[in-house]
Amino acid sequence: FLSVTEDLIRRRAEHNNCEIFSLEEISLHQQEIEKLEYLDKWCRDLKILYLQNNLIPKIENVGKLKKLEYLNIALNNIERIENLEGCEELRKLDLTANFIGELSSIEALKHNIHLKELFLVGNPCTQFEGYRQFVVATLQQLKCLDGKEIERSERIQALQNYPEVQQKIREQEKAYLLKRAREKEEAQRRMREKKVKEQNQKESKLGFDSPDSLQGKENHQAEGGEKQEMFRTVEDDEEDRRFWEEPTPYTPESRLETHRYIEEKRRAKENVRESKRREKPLRPLVTAEGKVLNVNVPKLQFSLKDDEENNQIVLDLAVYRHLDTSLLEVDVQPTYIRVLVKGKPFQIVLPEEVKPDSSSAKRSQTTGHLVVSMPKVKEIILAKQKVSTSIKRSDCNTLQKNARSGQVEKLEVDPSKYSFPDVTKIIQEKEQSGQGPIKLQPGKILETKHTYVDFENNEDV
Repeated sequence: FLSVTEDLIRRRAEHNNCEIFSLEEISLHQQEIEKLEYLDKWCRDLKILYLQNNLIPKIENVGKLKKLEYLNIALNNIERIENLEGCEELRKLDLTANFIGELSSIEALKHNIHLKELFLVGNPCTQFEGYRQFVVATLQQLKCLDGKEIERSERIQALQNYPEVQQKIREQEKAYLLKRAREKEEAQRRMREKKVKEQNQKESKLGFDSPDSLQGKENHQAEGGEKQEMFRTVEDDEEDRRFWEEPTPYTPESRLETHRYIEEKRRAKENVRESKRREKPLRPLVTAEGKVLNVNVPKLQFSLKDDEENNQIVLDLAVYRHLDTSLLEVDVQPTYIRVLVKGKPFQIVLPEEVKPDSSSAKRSQTTGHLVVSMPKVKEIILAKQKVSTSIKRSDCNTLQKNARSGQVEKLEVDPSKYSFPDVTKIIQEKEQSGQGPIKLQPGKILETKHTYVDFENNEDV
């Protein structure tokens, strides 16, 4: 059986950044859930819970959701109301189109004092005589039953007739439970017959596959494989017609059996498709002689350009814009490139050998195209005329004029840009005012005295 899993809850909690501990609302409808569990442990703060159109046979593991306000569990296989006493804030309960025949089980909802709306449409108990009066008198906190507001006069009348109505409901419940017991026995008998039939089919198939008949079977398949497949299809159609036309009571067992039957058919079709996919021969990408072929199975537009300026080959593959990048696989080889698009190969032989390790693949954010840049192995050095920035434009013009006239112009080297020191000016020149090298030169000191214009010699200082 399928149950609630943590992965399922996280996938359905995208609106809450996939966090489940703080989740307040979750929709688990149409998930083929057959057992309800773990929600009271993982999602304690739930306020709204949608579980409609599943295969849940019993209300369980939601009693600890104290903040739960709305529970929608319509279109399931529930037969009695239970385990909701702990949902203290429950205000709305939808049990539409279930199999609730034990109407007295609604007495468990007396503890849900905030319950205002209850839906039981489509359940067997709604066919009981006095159904509405019994519910209105039992659950006095209700404001609305099956989408119809409960008036005060209706409640007063229901309370007055409660003992008689309760007795009628009990008698009808007993009759319904006996009927359900017979339906369960019938369902078990049908299940046993089905198992015996399947066992007989397996044995007959094994007998047909015995070693004695194996050669004959191979010959038969070789002669009329298509006819056998056609016969099988007709037989399946006949089985489908018998299954859907056979009258069966609408019970939880028949609903579960229908679901299992549909699931088996779906799996059988998937297995047939998978087997056909395996039988289909893969398109060869390399011949037996080692020759690489050009292949475009996904049928995509592409362009292969030779970028001489950057010495590389560029492949532009028109991948579908909304295709996830994880579905692309790029394999660059020295002589060819292969791209798998959702498993379908695109392969093209390159005009020149490239470097796989230096190649790069990028995806356009606007068009979705895949652009693969592959540097060539042979490096080509292109001559580029570059003019030094230190030479002025006027000098360039004079050089061009001299070149045209045929005169040779010698360039002057800028002395400020020597690459070696000027040894001729290591010793600085000094001003010599004396006669010989040993003679003192007090001339400069005397000159400093005359630099002060307003100088007065005060002898007291």
